[in-house]
Amino acid sequence: MGLNAYRDRESPAWQIVEYLKRSGAATVKELEELLGVTTTAVRQHLNTLQADGYVERQRVHAGVGRPHHAYSITAKAHELFACHCDDLALTLLEEVFALEGKDRAALLLGRVGSRLAQRYVDSVRSTILQERVEQLAEALYTRGVLTDVKVQDDETFILRTYTCPYHELAQEHRDICEMDEEVMRTVLGSEVSLSACMMDGHHGCSFVVSRSGGQA
Repeated sequence: MGLNAYRDRESPAWQIVEYLKRSGAATVKELEELLGVTTTAVRQHLNTLQADGYVERQRVHAGVGRPHHAYSITAKAHELFACHCDDLALTLLEEVFALEGKDRAALLLGRVGSRLAQRYVDSVRSTILQERVEQLAEALYTRGVLTDVKVQDDETFILRTYTCPYHELAQEHRDICEMDEEVMRTVLGSEVSLSACMMDGHHGCSFVVSRSGGQA
């Protein structure tokens, strides 16, 4: 099956891959509940994903019960989430870091962040902070970034991202992560801090969004 077929978000294969990307691993039973289909149907999808190199099976020993199998995505599966349209931009940024130095690169990233924020401003219109965070999460998702939102309390929300369009560049230059924080601050009009980052080995990035002093 080709890459484009896997990127069809309505397909069972994509739903499985996306679920595994978010959760880290899952059993056949969990995937049955996700898709609402039989064990046989789930195993057929998993067999295809395994044959194409996107999913692997692992034997799990947990507690005193019998061991069971869990499924997770492979390194190859990350290409399904790659944003190849930005390859040229990322290459240019790498050259700026290499040729112009950190200060000039930081200036450029600030300008890039301001332009990126404008992409999302029209999608985030609510005056209620929780709804604004959810609208931003949805806007990010439409651009290929897997997200979810967790309510911590009435004043604080966690926006989690499970994919990063700048992954390779961010591995070398953490300024990219700071740019992401600033983009979210600008769009949401709230305090945003990165509390966990996939660059540090976490399963995803967690952005803590809290109400700013002047916000209703």
